[in-house]
Amino acid sequence: MILIIVTSVIILDQVTKYLALSFLQLNSPFVLVKNFFNLTLVYNCGAAFGLFQNQLLMFVAISVFAIAIILSSLRNKKNTLMFRLSLSLILGGAIGNLIDRLRFGFVIDFLDFRIWPVFNLADSFITIAAVLLARELLFNKNVT
Repeated sequence: MILIIVTSVIILDQVTKYLALSFLQLNSPFVLVKNFFNLTLVYNCGAAFGLFQNQLLMFVAISVFAIAIILSSLRNKKNTLMFRLSLSLILGGAIGNLIDRLRFGFVIDFLDFRIWPVFNLADSFITIAAVLLARELLFNKNVT
């Protein structure tokens, strides 16, 4: 199940980024819902919210380290299903963004809600999983 989740996240992320690159123009919003939601192609050379710009080697190293830790944690079969699901979503998102960094030297972002920095599906999966993981760690005593 973990492999299916991770692979699905990577494929969805990479396909949507391919479509964004194919059909959107850089920094030119395509309005879907006026004053609320656009598709805006952005090349993010930093981390979340554009922090730490142009630190490619650092981001690649951190990503590889995080992926190794997550893989190690996923090997522990004693962890709850929600814990493993959360880590799987984070792993898929991390790999999706790592692919961009290795391929292009930046991450492709395109989801633009106007009140939030532009992001992508990998970021969404990571964020959702982080919330699920925090909930699991706070409220489930069976997590190791």
